[in-house]
Amino acid sequence: MRRLPVYLLIDVSYSMDGEPLRAVQHGVETLSSRLCRNPHALETAYLSVLTFANDVQVDVELTELALFQSPTLKTRGMTSLGLGLKELSLQIKNEVKLSTRDQKGDWKPLIFIMTDGSPTDDWKRGLVDFKQVSSGVVVACAAGEGANIDVLKEITPNVVKLTTLDEGTIGEFFKWVSSSIEVSSTKIETTGEEMNDLFELPPPPQGIDLVKH
Repeated sequence: MRRLPVYLLIDVSYSMDGEPLRAVQHGVETLSSRLCRNPHALETAYLSVLTFANDVQVDVELTELALFQSPTLKTRGMTSLGLGLKELSLQIKNEVKLSTRDQKGDWKPLIFIMTDGSPTDDWKRGLVDFKQVSSGVVVACAAGEGANIDVLKEITPNVVKLTTLDEGTIGEFFKWVSSSIEVSSTKIETTGEEMNDLFELPPPPQGIDLVKH
């Protein structure tokens, strides 16, 4: 079976403490429960959660939806986005099966990155590693006014911005992520083709703006 790997790379620096982190926690829980009700996603999607602050943690390795358990998220430091990208790259290399002459590998992973700040480490070193791995659609979410959009644009052309960091807006973001995974899974199951562009995904809801280059 060809899996659809989905990676969430989430900022849990101290600036995310309080309502934003509670909303992210609830968002991940809602995302997984919604996906488990979709037969196409349940068949193909595998989910992983990584968090970054002073360090980076693999909270959940790539796991089939039926066995996925949402991690308990806690804030713990600064914004080491570079370390996050480096570890994400390593996980993709280790977990995503590549095609061989005899067998098709996994589908290209969908990646969603969320941060509310500006990197406090050498993020470009992590970006070098990240650019070396094969991925499908990569979406970076600038959560709130403090997020460094210019950095996110260098990671991916697909950048969305949350106008606020309240529970409602963050909740809508994770619902959109869930819908995007469902649409991707359905396309794979029905046509045998994967998503290659942000505009193949559902349009973001109100309060989540596409950042134009």
